[in-house]
Amino acid sequence: MGKIIFLIMSLLLLIGCSSQKEVVAKSAIFQSVSNDEALLLSKESDNGSCLRCGMDLVKYYKTNHAASLDEKIYQYCSIHCLQDHLYDGVSLKNPQVVDINSLKFIGVDKAYYVVGSNVKGTMSRISKYAFSSKEEAEIFQKKHGGEVMDFYKALEVATKDFKERR
Repeated sequence: MGKIIFLIMSLLLLIGCSSQKEVVAKSAIFQSVSNDEALLLSKESDNGSCLRCGMDLVKYYKTNHAASLDEKIYQYCSIHCLQDHLYDGVSLKNPQVVDINSLKFIGVDKAYYVVGSNVKGTMSRISKYAFSSKEEAEIFQKKHGGEVMDFYKALEVATKDFKERR
């Protein structure tokens, strides 16, 4: 009897094993890109991590922001972490954001944000994604909801996160 149970268990184990050599990637989150697609600007970052929260800049690349302070470039996983740095009272220069379509950094003054879409955000319950043109933002908005606004209004929304916590 024990031999039969052993034989059945062995067969079940073999059935579960496969010679398939293909590696199946985990489903990526919307914010993610490949390492080759991401541009890491900050020399201050520790292995591609956000300096404010430690999150992976490549994994959350589509919400990345960057700015300069004292001739150093700081890169953030989100507008939330950029606002967190501003909350310290610093004067950041040349703020930029990733345009989610081109994956290139653009000046925040040229960006159109879709705030509050049904696509999950980074570091906040309210998503904030940037586009280089109003038309691209409106296409995303029609598909995913939210409101199109400029950087300063999006920053106000991010600031509310801190007012509620502090």
